[in-house]
Amino acid sequence: MTTTQTTPVATTSDSAVSTMHDQETSVFERRESVVRSYCRSWPVVFDTASGAEQTTADGRTYLDFFSGAGALNYGHNHPVLKKALLDYLGTDRVIHSLDMYSVAKREFLEAFEEYILLPRGLDYRVQLPGPTGTNAVETALKIVRKATGREQIVSFTNAFHGMTMGSLAVTGNSMKRRGAGIPLHHTTTAPYDDYLGGDTTDFLWLERVWADSGSGVDVPAAVIVETVQGEGGLNAARVEWLKALENMCRRFEVLLIVDDVQAGCGRTGTFFSFEEAGIVPDVVCLSKSLSGLGLPFAATLLRPELDLWEPGEHNGTFRGFNPAFVTATAALREFWADEEFAASVRERGDQLRRGLEALGSETGGHFRGRGLLVGLHFDDVEVAGKVAAEAFNRGLLVETSGPEGEVVKIMPPLTISNADLDRGLGILGDATRAVTAA
Repeated sequence: MTTTQTTPVATTSDSAVSTMHDQETSVFERRESVVRSYCRSWPVVFDTASGAEQTTADGRTYLDFFSGAGALNYGHNHPVLKKALLDYLGTDRVIHSLDMYSVAKREFLEAFEEYILLPRGLDYRVQLPGPTGTNAVETALKIVRKATGREQIVSFTNAFHGMTMGSLAVTGNSMKRRGAGIPLHHTTTAPYDDYLGGDTTDFLWLERVWADSGSGVDVPAAVIVETVQGEGGLNAARVEWLKALENMCRRFEVLLIVDDVQAGCGRTGTFFSFEEAGIVPDVVCLSKSLSGLGLPFAATLLRPELDLWEPGEHNGTFRGFNPAFVTATAALREFWADEEFAASVRERGDQLRRGLEALGSETGGHFRGRGLLVGLHFDDVEVAGKVAAEAFNRGLLVETSGPEGEVVKIMPPLTISNADLDRGLGILGDATRAVTAA
């Protein structure tokens, strides 16, 4: 009798998959900078995407609760937005125009005025800087200094405002700040809402030093704040805290900048994240989902009396990307012509909160955030990263947040269905239980 030796199927399959993976990723390892990060958490090659799902080149599908770090609020390849872009590209329309007039820009500004500004009683000039969030922030920092003649900017603990020098100066994360390679000056950091756990009256220090000419602390040009700290741990400022901040700024004639790059464009259940608080910032920074389809696009909104630039004083080559105007206009018409979409986002936010609070009570996590920009904080800083990794293994994309990565960050598309949201919560629940029970 002859005995035939066979290699276990699992071993052969694993080896083949490993070889294929090495071939698919070799050029990235060979040529792309080691600074890359997301691909280290999700070591697959994505190829197609639709709605709340992404599919890899080898056919594996993942439910996406990451949404392009907030750049895909309406999901991947939304058909209405994609059609608007394809129609535009198919007719030799203007693509690049710097700050020249174009039909695409005119239609965007008209739609933004009609659907966003006028219904909210807001009177802002729209400045179009470079195409990313940090460009919007840099623009804000420059104009408030120009308008007031002051240098200092106050930001908050655990803030994140971007990776260029001015934005880094008002960012709290020490690792990212070190990347600047030089000291970052002309800023002051203050405690964010509940940073001191209620032991000290909010804004006590700022009010004291601003009022005291002998404090050695200059009254700043502006305060910059995120209503929800997306990268800083999903800390959500209370309505009363935001109102008190605005009131203090008005009393001391300090300008108020709201960085709505991640929390804006509907993420918290209203177009601007500050609407619930009833405040009116002097300057607002927008980007990420402003284009609606993931195309680079940023805007800095200014009260008209702050629009003090000389022509060309602040510019940039890619501040007139017409395809982004086209998809942004389509998004405004599709989602913001009435209150129906915002109401649905708030319903999804309530559904997500209930699911996460139940999961947190079972596994030791603490709910953070607002709307569909939320997370679970764990006292053991190792847990969130393990949960995110286990969720990926089970087919769900989530990232971590916070200074030590201690928060599982959940950002599904605003257009997600009830069924997909429940499916994602189920996967996340299984992953969290697997990690916390180990």
